[in-house]
Amino acid sequence: MRPDVGGQFLRFAFAGAVGFIVDAGVLMLGLTLGLGYFAGRAVSFLCAVFVTWRINRRFSFPGVVKRSTWAEWWRYLAAASVGGSVNYLAYTAIVINLRPTAWLPTIAVAVGSLAGMIVNFATVKWWVFKHRNKQSNVAN
Repeated sequence: MRPDVGGQFLRFAFAGAVGFIVDAGVLMLGLTLGLGYFAGRAVSFLCAVFVTWRINRRFSFPGVVKRSTWAEWWRYLAAASVGGSVNYLAYTAIVINLRPTAWLPTIAVAVGSLAGMIVNFATVKWWVFKHRNKQSNVAN
């Protein structure tokens, strides 16, 4: 039977929304602490990736785990880094090209998040959680 790709994408988008809140919140905290737009974003990105990994592995792509949690985390971080590169390029374009305002970091994170979402979904679904997808299909 065909996997519920639409449902997976909606759950993935929800995890992304939570990740966005974490990303923007940690970035704002980092800016308050003096990290700057780019170092602050590196820290906030890692925090957001960790949160979305935990949500996605539990709700978006549940199933039997065939590799260690540690190996899955590193695979997820690598996949998120691909989408994160797209995300960071869009973020940088916004930060460099728009006039600085209080909302600039949040707007830039939102644009970056949307730009990287499709790449992230594809790499996570068909590479990181591929073993879960096969197990889920067998059960359906």
